[in-house]
Amino acid sequence: MTDAVYDARTAALATDLAPTGTLRASINLGNPVLAQGTPAAPTGITVDLAREIGARLGLPVELLCFDAARKSYEAMATGRADLCFLAVDPAREAEVAFTAPYVLIEGVYVVPRDSTLRTPADVDAPGVRVGVKAGSAYDLHLGRTLAHATVVRGEEGVDTFAEQGLEAGAGIRQPMTAYAAAHPTEVRLIDERFMEIRQAVGTTLDRSPETVAFLRATVEELKANGFVSDALARAGQDPELLAPPA
Repeated sequence: MTDAVYDARTAALATDLAPTGTLRASINLGNPVLAQGTPAAPTGITVDLAREIGARLGLPVELLCFDAARKSYEAMATGRADLCFLAVDPAREAEVAFTAPYVLIEGVYVVPRDSTLRTPADVDAPGVRVGVKAGSAYDLHLGRTLAHATVVRGEEGVDTFAEQGLEAGAGIRQPMTAYAAAHPTEVRLIDERFMEIRQAVGTTLDRSPETVAFLRATVEELKANGFVSDALARAGQDPELLAPPA
């Protein structure tokens, strides 16, 4: 491929993905595995991925930071963002073209210390109320899959669990483990996961097939060459969260 052809292809991808001339990336600071810091100075794997994709397309990058996945998703759905970093979910796939996952994390429950609930299956029972962060991947999953338990939505699942005295709280393993460790006489973790959360890069469905293919290929390359593992390590996260090849 000649430089001229390559430059024309890159320019077409950049124009399609970032029609304003700036790659606007939606960053969810509500997931501490994926992003850390403040809206003014975010860090983490999603920030690194956004900047790398922008660099490959010769685009400046604007980081739009939110405190919840649902807000990050809404920015994509309403055209305020060009790129998102969200968990793959059927409800989101109605609006978002996803890559394969670059990171795999887990959803787990915390319960009161003296609870009789021991496994995720135990949680799905009549009379059990589960606190979740509204619009999160685990909210979408549990709302679809729980047959008997009731989902109770709030700004933070573990806060809703504690404040309302619920039977269980759902969340991402890393912060839930930290919460349980900080409240050892009050709660305990159910160690078995209730779901695997597949974190991926996404854009809107109206982007060209070539643009979506570029994002998918880029994510696979960055998984294979150590970029994702290195970014996780720099952020103080476990490099073993790296997703396998697509």
